[in-house]
Amino acid sequence: MYAIFVTLNVRTDKIAEFEEVSLGDGQGSTRDEPECFRFDIMRDPTVPGRYYLYEVYLNIDSLEKHRATPHFQKWWATVEEWFETPLEKIEMETIFPSDAGWQAQQPHTVNW
Repeated sequence: MYAIFVTLNVRTDKIAEFEEVSLGDGQGSTRDEPECFRFDIMRDPTVPGRYYLYEVYLNIDSLEKHRATPHFQKWWATVEEWFETPLEKIEMETIFPSDAGWQAQQPHTVNW
């Protein structure tokens, strides 16, 4: 599986709006994308406005498909001007769970 870890630094005056619109992207990703196996949105408790995304996809092409979805397009059009610094992305390959493990977990990621 292909995974990314993204660090985002959001303007502090946009925190509430960012969290609200990001839920739509996260929910759309796990609900509507069969090649998205994980989409976590995390907030740094020590740095106001810092968020982390952990996303797992079947492969890099699945991430490109994600970026073409309506929920991502809406999210990006809304938030792209709200970042204080460029987004930082780390690309990874998963080791555990196995690919079959990720696939078995997928139906449970929509229990919000």
